[in-house]
Amino acid sequence: LEHLVLPFGGPPRLVIVGAVQHGVALARIGAACGYAVTVVDPREAFTAPERFPGAEVVCDWPDRWLERIGIDVDTAVCVLSHDDRIDAPALRVALASAAGYVGAMGSRRTHDDRVARLRDAGVAPDRLARLRSPIGLDLGGRSPEETALSILAEIVAVRHGRGAAPLREASGPLHAAP
Repeated sequence: LEHLVLPFGGPPRLVIVGAVQHGVALARIGAACGYAVTVVDPREAFTAPERFPGAEVVCDWPDRWLERIGIDVDTAVCVLSHDDRIDAPALRVALASAAGYVGAMGSRRTHDDRVARLRDAGVAPDRLARLRSPIGLDLGGRSPEETALSILAEIVAVRHGRGAAPLREASGPLHAAP
């Protein structure tokens, strides 16, 4: 008796830390692109499921929840809350995990301050180097939807090992062989 076993993974996972307006847009775009989207935030007033159609919504401390779920290379973690009590612990857990992408929203100054606090909290330099912040690609957009598009574009580029250069600047086939 012989068996053929073909492993099929589920869809890539997008975890959004912070049920903020940018998270609403990112959840919508992520779900439309086939990601299994979860929004996690400890603030009950922000976590109304109807704000995030197509996403799982979890009212819990993100660091605690992230430690329980088993983060793998097909998981992207986007930290958007702008609240250091939420963001810093979530980033410590995400950066210590196997997540394929870890990004955080904020200005360059916020990024520098965040990195210093994480370093002071004992996060190793090689882990800090994984943090993509400011989050997203420079598409020039300003609205939550345009920002969400730039974030998801960066996630897709990282997931596929691409540099996100314009196609017209490359030569050869558009899609690499699997």
